[in-house]
Amino acid sequence: MKSLLTLALALTKFVGCNEFVPADYTETVETGGKIEATYLKMGKEETATQQVSTSEAGIGSYVVFYPKSLAKPKAKPLPAVIFANGSGVTASKYPALFQHLASWGFIVVGNEDGSAGNGNSSDQTLAFLIKQNEDDTSPLYQKVDMHNIGISGHSQGGAGVFNAITDAQYGKYYKTAVILSPANEEMATNIGWAYNPALVHIPTLMLAGTNGDFETKLVIPIEKMQETYRKLAGMKVMARKKNCEHGHMLYSADGYVTAWFMWQLKNDRKAAKAFVGAKAEIMTNPLYQDVQSTAR
Repeated sequence: MKSLLTLALALTKFVGCNEFVPADYTETVETGGKIEATYLKMGKEETATQQVSTSEAGIGSYVVFYPKSLAKPKAKPLPAVIFANGSGVTASKYPALFQHLASWGFIVVGNEDGSAGNGNSSDQTLAFLIKQNEDDTSPLYQKVDMHNIGISGHSQGGAGVFNAITDAQYGKYYKTAVILSPANEEMATNIGWAYNPALVHIPTLMLAGTNGDFETKLVIPIEKMQETYRKLAGMKVMARKKNCEHGHMLYSADGYVTAWFMWQLKNDRKAAKAFVGAKAEIMTNPLYQDVQSTAR
C-alpha cells in the first residue's frame, strides 16, 4: 500500500481532473436493459435550484435541486437524497446529476466540500436540509419527507457515505444508500476515512467499474469490493459496469441509481424489478458483471 500522502494526492489528482458529468449524459450513456434506460431519461418534473452560502468550515455552500412543483400550495413532501463528493469534485461541478434526480421528484442536496470521506460534511448537509424543512422562508418549508431520505457518494464520497450512516449525528435518518466506486477499506483507513460496512443495516446498492488500474487495482479491486459487500448487514446489491473507468462511474450507472432511489424512497414497483429476485434486470444486463444480490 502506498503512503498516506501519495494515496491522497493520487486520488485528488485523478478524480478532480476526470469526474465532471457531461450535460447530455442522459442521452449518451449506453444502457443494456429497459428499466435502466427508462430511469436514465429525464423525469417529468421541471427543476429549480439554489446555492446557499455558509460559514461552516469546509462546506462553502449548499447546492439544492428540487422540482418546481414544490411551490404549489398543496404540494406534498418529497423524498430527499444527500450527495457526498469525490475528492475535489464539489457539487457545483456535476449539476447535471442533481438535476436528473430532481426531475424524478426528489430534493437533492450537496455541498462544496472536496474532502467528504469522514462523513462530517454530509452530516452538516442533512442538518441544513432539516433546518430548511423547518424554516417558513425556505422553498423547502415542510416539503421534505423526513421518512424517506437517501444518500449517495462516489470515490472518497463512498467512504463518506459509510461514515455518514454509521458515525454521524444524523445517520439514523437515512433509509437507503448508493455507493459508487468507494475507496476500499484499507485505502480509506490509511488516508483517514476509516469506515465499517458491518454497521450498515439499511438497503445498499454498491457499484463500480471494470476499466483502468486506478479503479480496479487501487481504489476498489474486485476482491475488496466483494469483501465490503459481504460485511454489509442490510439488504444489498453489488455490480460492476463493464468498460467504465473510475471517474465515469459517477454517472454511467445513473439509470440504476435513479431506479434504486425510486424503489427505496418512492416504492416504485417497476423500478424494483431492476433488482428484485433471480430475474432482476441487473442480473441479465450484458453491460454489468459480478452481480450479487440479497434483494427479494
